[in-house]
Amino acid sequence: MKLNLSLYQTRVIGVLIEKEIATPDQYPLSLNTLMTGCNQKSSREPVLQLDQSTVQDIVDELKGLRLIREESGYGSRVSKIKHRFCNTEFSDLKLTDQELGIICVLFLRGPQSPGELRTRTNRLCQFNDANEVESVLQAMSERSEPLVVQLNREPGKRDHRWAHLFSGDIDVDTVVKTAPKATVNNDQDQRITDLEQEVKLLKEQIAKLNTELGIE
Repeated sequence: MKLNLSLYQTRVIGVLIEKEIATPDQYPLSLNTLMTGCNQKSSREPVLQLDQSTVQDIVDELKGLRLIREESGYGSRVSKIKHRFCNTEFSDLKLTDQELGIICVLFLRGPQSPGELRTRTNRLCQFNDANEVESVLQAMSERSEPLVVQLNREPGKRDHRWAHLFSGDIDVDTVVKTAPKATVNNDQDQRITDLEQEVKLLKEQIAKLNTELGIE
C-alpha cells in the first residue's frame, strides 16, 4: 500500500482507529465527534484546530482514496464515518493489534521512541516492555513494503525515534534536524500525562479484576 497522506489525513484516520479500539460503543463517528477527536489537546502532536468544513473535505479526500466510508446511522439521519484503512475486506493491508496500535499513535503523535510507544499504546494494545515494541517495529520496517523507519538519534537523546511511511519516503537526517526541541517543562508535563494514563488503566484493570472475584 503506497500512500502519501497529509498530516490532516493521517489525523482523521488515526482518530478513527483510536476510537474504534478504545471506545467501540461510540464508533463509527459522526462528523462532529471526528472533528473533536482531531482537535483534542491531549495525546495529539501537533494540536490542530480544524473546523467542520475542513474535516468534511478531508473525509471526502479519504473516501476518494477508498480509505474511509460514510454510512447512515441506525435510526438517525446523521452519517457515521468509519475507516477502511486496514484489516477489512476493502484493504490488502493486514496488521496485528500491536502493529495497528503503533501506526495509530504514529498517526496521532508523529515520530516516537519505543518507550513512548509502549506507554502511549496502552489503551490500544499490550506490550510487555520497550524491547517488544522495538521487535515489532523492526519487523514492520523489514516488510516488502516497509511501514515504518528508524530515525537517526537526536543529540542528547538516548533512544531512536520511529516514523511511519504512509506520508511518503522520509529523509531520516532532515527529520532529526528539523524536529522541534521540547522544553523541560513540556517534557515533564508529557511524562505526567503519560503516568496519569497508566495509573488510570491500572485502576480500570484492578476494578475489573475485583468485579470478577466478587470483591467490593
